[in-house]
Amino acid sequence: MDDQSCVILLHGLARSSASLSKLESVLAEHGAQVINRSYPSRDYPIEQLADRAISPALDTCHEAREVHFVSHSLGGILIRQYLRQQPVANLGRVVMLGPPNQGSEVVDKLAAVPGFHFINGDAGLQLGTGAMSIPKSLGPANFDVGIIAGSRSVNLILSLLIPGIDDGKVSIESSRLEGMRDHLVLPVTHPFMMRNDQVIEQVVFYLEHGRFQH
Repeated sequence: MDDQSCVILLHGLARSSASLSKLESVLAEHGAQVINRSYPSRDYPIEQLADRAISPALDTCHEAREVHFVSHSLGGILIRQYLRQQPVANLGRVVMLGPPNQGSEVVDKLAAVPGFHFINGDAGLQLGTGAMSIPKSLGPANFDVGIIAGSRSVNLILSLLIPGIDDGKVSIESSRLEGMRDHLVLPVTHPFMMRNDQVIEQVVFYLEHGRFQH
């Protein structure tokens, strides 16, 4: 990365840009222009959120030689949704942290629980594995993407709803995406992985080299 690179950060559902502030600082130290803005993740469905979150950031990056993306959770689905509709001519690399690329069984089990929609909005309801699943409808990646999945959970109750090893919200298997360039599992949890020093180090490495340090 250099001062000709722009990195767009996209936070997860019901989070804000503050959740990615540590990552933002590290990427800036490596010379990149970093765009880290909050978007109203609970106010719109994924189809509308993708444009609302990404288009203004791309406008800010318009002079960059190369545009990279780093996302947490829902942010990765917004990238897939956006790139399915329109290409980014100077797209570089993408790193997704804990993305529910095949949906999350947590949504399947809890969507009908009173208060779920109030807390998670329309986008939250679209992150399941069933007929309403947006992630499962978006197809394989046709861009350079590396994915980091977590293998630890701080919510053992939610983990009981998820088959296999998970990060408390998303299973390792669900994070995978056909067409991905690399995939790495680290002992981190879904809510806090974006602040983990090892995760941040791997994000920087991938953006610079197109692979993780396994």
